[in-house]
Amino acid sequence: MSAQRPVLPGFHPDPSICRVGSTYYLVTSSFEYAPGVPIFRSGDLRSWEQIGSVLDRPSQLDVSTAGPSGGIFAPTLRHHDGRFWMITTNWSDDGGQLIVHADDPAGPWSETVRIPVMGIDPDLAWDDDGTCLMTWTSPAEDGVPSGIRSAPIDPLTGEILGETRWLWAGTGGKFPEGPHLYRIGEWWYLLIAEGGTERGHAVTIARSRSVSGPFEGNPANPVLTHRGTDLPVQNTGHADLVQRPDGSWAIVYHGVRARGSSPEWHVLGRETFADEVSWDDGWPVLTAHLEPNAAADVAVREELAGESLPFSWVAASRFPAEIAVREDDGWRITAKDGDPVFLGRRQEHLFARVRARLDVDGVGGLSVRIDPRHAVDLEVSGGTVRAVWGIGDVRHVLGERALGADDVLELRLEPAPGGGWDPRGPDRIAAGVADGTGFTELGAVDGRYLSTEVAGGMTGRLVGVVSASGSVLVRSFEYVGADDPEVEELTR
Repeated sequence: MSAQRPVLPGFHPDPSICRVGSTYYLVTSSFEYAPGVPIFRSGDLRSWEQIGSVLDRPSQLDVSTAGPSGGIFAPTLRHHDGRFWMITTNWSDDGGQLIVHADDPAGPWSETVRIPVMGIDPDLAWDDDGTCLMTWTSPAEDGVPSGIRSAPIDPLTGEILGETRWLWAGTGGKFPEGPHLYRIGEWWYLLIAEGGTERGHAVTIARSRSVSGPFEGNPANPVLTHRGTDLPVQNTGHADLVQRPDGSWAIVYHGVRARGSSPEWHVLGRETFADEVSWDDGWPVLTAHLEPNAAADVAVREELAGESLPFSWVAASRFPAEIAVREDDGWRITAKDGDPVFLGRRQEHLFARVRARLDVDGVGGLSVRIDPRHAVDLEVSGGTVRAVWGIGDVRHVLGERALGADDVLELRLEPAPGGGWDPRGPDRIAAGVADGTGFTELGAVDGRYLSTEVAGGMTGRLVGVVSASGSVLVRSFEYVGADDPEVEELTR
């Protein structure tokens, strides 16, 4: 059994899932981007529709100080007694954990309640007597090593109602994290990630007759890891279990599609995958992979054409409404207080083509980025368009030309040349201009320079619009993506 394709492609890490009736709901981390904590709905675990974001307003979430890979870490989504609950950590403030609730997962969600506990990756579960238990990843303190702790809380007020218990530290891998606590039959199960979120990532599990422990690890741990293999999906970890209406089980987790020569590179971030689960002697065993319903050779198209932004669109360290307004001719994006702003959507496919028709009053343009310091921009100013490559503190102009009235800016995320041990790849980023006669390439970059292995951090690529100064009117924007580079829409 080997995962091949994600059920939620693109930068969607740390998935958490729950089921109500025959419908599944899932949330993922959003880091420095707002709105925060995208939420999805599915009837089969294979095809997912975004129905909004849990933290969709500034009164719930402050990402103004969140730099790359700051902000929201690892949410947990649960349904209890007719109400949805989401708990998470905002790494960019010091207020502890955030918890919200809603009757409808599409919103509105409540204002946030703070729980004054330091750590990350909080989880919620309810004991037999209705007590709400928060379980989280705790740093070492008071002579107790880092690991997983739990405490009873009031989820409506954030008050801690009893003593904190130290539960487990995994099997010896670094960074035991991402805990989820479940009551299944006569056992309490504690599912965690360990080994770090890179190539050593793994999922392990322990169980106890009592929620207080002691927890005993599965002799067959890890229950999931791809470390040391040549499987196409790596860095697998941070999982959550869900039971189907028929009593069978499934699991969601994140992983990366690494490509290119050694050490291999991933550019889309950690994506959400799903597998079937069976049980052997009271322990979960992953079996068949759940493939998405959509075929790899079918293109996905999204245009920025409506009166409101699609749910998939986010802003960096701001909410979209702070920088973007709808006008008769399109969306106007305005730099704030001399700081560049970015509005865009995730690159969700191995290969993509992005086109935009922009009117730039100042400096701005079309961008593909891991973060502001690792990007390829088609930058427009003073009637000239430049292909600019940024890596760290260095910015290099790849090429430029005068921008014609009918020119469309275009980014092509296409297969890398060569193969095998050729060092180029995992893809090629071509930046240029399309007009009535075809595409003029202004420059191209080896895609590994916009990979997590080079840039660091915990997000993935996004494509969108940058306004560095003044404003940019987005007259049209089109994203076309597929996992098969031969799809006709990508070769036009």
